[in-house]
Amino acid sequence: MPITPVDPEPVDVLVLGGGAAGLAAAMSLGRSRRTVRVLDAGEPRNATSPHAHNLLTRDGTPPGELLSTGRAEVARYGVEVADARVVAARAVGAGGTDDAPHEPAFEVDTADGRTHRARRLVLATGMRDALPDVAGLADRWGRDALHCPYCHGWEVRDRALAVLATGPRAVHMALLVRQLSADVTLLLNDALEPGTEEHADLAARGVRVVAGRVAQVRTADDALTGLVLADGDVVPCDAVFVGSRAVLDDVVVDGLGLATTPLEFLGEDVGRAVAVDPTGVTSVPGVWAAGNVTGPQHALPSSIAAGSLAGAHVNAALVLADVAAARAGA
Repeated sequence: MPITPVDPEPVDVLVLGGGAAGLAAAMSLGRSRRTVRVLDAGEPRNATSPHAHNLLTRDGTPPGELLSTGRAEVARYGVEVADARVVAARAVGAGGTDDAPHEPAFEVDTADGRTHRARRLVLATGMRDALPDVAGLADRWGRDALHCPYCHGWEVRDRALAVLATGPRAVHMALLVRQLSADVTLLLNDALEPGTEEHADLAARGVRVVAGRVAQVRTADDALTGLVLADGDVVPCDAVFVGSRAVLDDVVVDGLGLATTPLEFLGEDVGRAVAVDPTGVTSVPGVWAAGNVTGPQHALPSSIAAGSLAGAHVNAALVLADVAAARAGA
């Protein structure tokens, strides 16, 4: 399929990803009277969760409703949101002048055969959760297989809870989950062996420790009822907390040549993230990043904050570029 531009002229900013971070960036930019297009593949990280929590004033709102509301809000400021999957992204520097020698420019191809052009990019494509190889686990993700006690813990308080180990961080997770319920089991899953002090900490808080690999989940009436070990034993539970591994959109991240940083938590490799400064600036001039693409720890509130801040700094950078261009043409 031939590639044809959407418009002969580029927009000021392309935002790649229409989740919380991307829409927040678009809001800042739209309100600054920038031309903005958001390209969104429609696969938010929290799509399987029935409700979003820990979000002040909107706690308990379904994630899809939040995104629909966000799209409507940015549209008030002329922001265009396109349902489109990015298949390639590249810097195509504009050459510049003596006053603006390195003015960046970008092209982004989407699966519908179009090329989108922009002066700046905001990368907010998020991440994908890679889960342990346990049969049936992915089907429960976001419902009763959970990744964050702050996002989902209140809803499963005082129930039988399990923590499925993927490495050393599971001990920390088990102690966090113990704050939610007195009935907590840590399943080692052949992924770690707690040290003497860790065993003592777990025992002091009454957390049970079960050795052996977890083979599958057990359900009844579309609800988790337990985890089945490889030897056939079953550990009953109503919900399980699992540490996932962060997988980035390599097409965009590596296509743009963005520097990434390895992610490690308590000695466990949990993926990689786009390297940014506190304002979202990446290693590639003209590209900012915000939200889960910069680290899987970002929940909705911090993703919104990061996107809003990045959008403001993109506008500030464009202001400086506009001044330089005006002076050069004066």
